[in-house]
Amino acid sequence: MKNDGKFIEQYMALALQPVMRGAHQRADIQRNLDHIAELARAAVWLSAIDLPVRLVTVPEGALQGFTDEIFDWDHVDYVRKMAIDLPGKETEFLGDLARSLDTFIIAQAKAKHPEFPERFFNCGFVIDPRGKLIHTHYKMQVFAREHSTVPHDVWDRWIELYGEGLDAFYPVVDTEIGRIGCLVCMEGSYPETARGLAMNGAEVLYRPSYPEPYVSNGLWEVQNRARALDNTMYVVAPNPASYYLTPQTENPLDVVGGNSMIVDYQGRVISNHQSGGTASYAGAIIDIEALRQYRARSLWGNWLKDLRTEQYRLIYDQPIYEKNRCLTRPPLKHAENDKVVRAATRRLVDRGVWKLPAYMQEKTAVKKPEVEDEEAEE
Repeated sequence: MKNDGKFIEQYMALALQPVMRGAHQRADIQRNLDHIAELARAAVWLSAIDLPVRLVTVPEGALQGFTDEIFDWDHVDYVRKMAIDLPGKETEFLGDLARSLDTFIIAQAKAKHPEFPERFFNCGFVIDPRGKLIHTHYKMQVFAREHSTVPHDVWDRWIELYGEGLDAFYPVVDTEIGRIGCLVCMEGSYPETARGLAMNGAEVLYRPSYPEPYVSNGLWEVQNRARALDNTMYVVAPNPASYYLTPQTENPLDVVGGNSMIVDYQGRVISNHQSGGTASYAGAIIDIEALRQYRARSLWGNWLKDLRTEQYRLIYDQPIYEKNRCLTRPPLKHAENDKVVRAATRRLVDRGVWKLPAYMQEKTAVKKPEVEDEEAEE
């Protein structure tokens, strides 16, 4: 759905902050969906007093929790038991909710992929006010203990399927409320994913979820504001409230920290719900026409126009992290995956990019990680 040059009126965007329950079987997801729907209806009812609510965002983990990561589940077993289909019954439920509220909904889930039957991916997805799934983003950067497959893990096959253009990795959907791009959690820790989405036209960036202590120590806010400022875009960043680790958990844990926020295209926090304990939301006015005017007229803060791209290519000439590592095997469990990460660290040390601390230099040469180095194999 494209805007076709029509004037976009100001609207309210909401970053929901639901209580999250770890799903241990597929049926557990419905309890989370029911809670999301209840919170969304209350939030829209209250916020529409100001302006029409056209965008509701749901944080990472709100549907399924982070069960596979916390308990180090087998990847293939999770595909069979817990990963959802896009589209599927869960997106149909959210589609019904979008229709009833006349709003776009953006959410996240760990989902199957038809071309990789024994892999699941971490996906952000957009549902339009007619209830249709119109956009899917496959998370490209995960933290060491996350089991999700990313396109880089199946690089050669991904390129065969989708090519090497921006749409293959940084897809953006053009809608009646602006151009929307998604990045999920850890992706927001790196400037490249947001920059790729911006270079593909994104105006509103969905960036859900970050854990403690990195919310309370300020990393979450710094990253959200930097991604907005660097790319002259809005960032809508929902984060869960408290977390029930299992369906039997009696006392919720505040391990995610809440602090859902919305940041404008000049990096200013325009809404911030700091509490992390109970379900709530952040809401703010989005003005796409103002953003577009600023991009078109400013000689200063719309940074993309000044990029001298040739000089930045040199930064990434040498690979650091092993690609194609999940073409023939599923993502590794925690202990094995840590070795892959240590190998990447070693490459940076060996190249002289990083220097070891004195106490490590004084020891015998740092033992190489017990993992096969793809570069050596090649």
